[in-house]
Amino acid sequence: MRSRLNLILLGVADVARSADFYSALGWQRSPRGSAAFVLFDLGGVAVALQSREAMACDAAYPDATGSGFAGMALAYIARNADDVYRVLDKAVALGATLAVPARATAWGHSGYFRDLDGHLVEVLYEDGWQFDAHDNLVLD
Repeated sequence: MRSRLNLILLGVADVARSADFYSALGWQRSPRGSAAFVLFDLGGVAVALQSREAMACDAAYPDATGSGFAGMALAYIARNADDVYRVLDKAVALGATLAVPARATAWGHSGYFRDLDGHLVEVLYEDGWQFDAHDNLVLD
């Protein structure tokens, strides 16, 4: 796993309302997102907004409230599908807790681990993510 952070995922109560809020702050909304998954380009790192319920479901929490789900995760975008499995295995070998095993998804491959302090980290691969020559995420 190369030292980089690609996405900060925020589970929100109302995606449209939160998107309007961050847009009003001057954040640049990316056309690559959707109504259910809004992306903001922060110059090589992105903030993604999705419903708290969808995020909790994806991260295998029983519900979006009261279950210890913080509604936030860091995400590392792997260069290929095999790296998702390799990175998750390495994190677990180093003491992380496997939250969601790596698996094929509708959009690519994904899995989650909790770091040594319980912070949620998604490792994912999906065709279409673009990186520049400096390995910064490019949304547009």
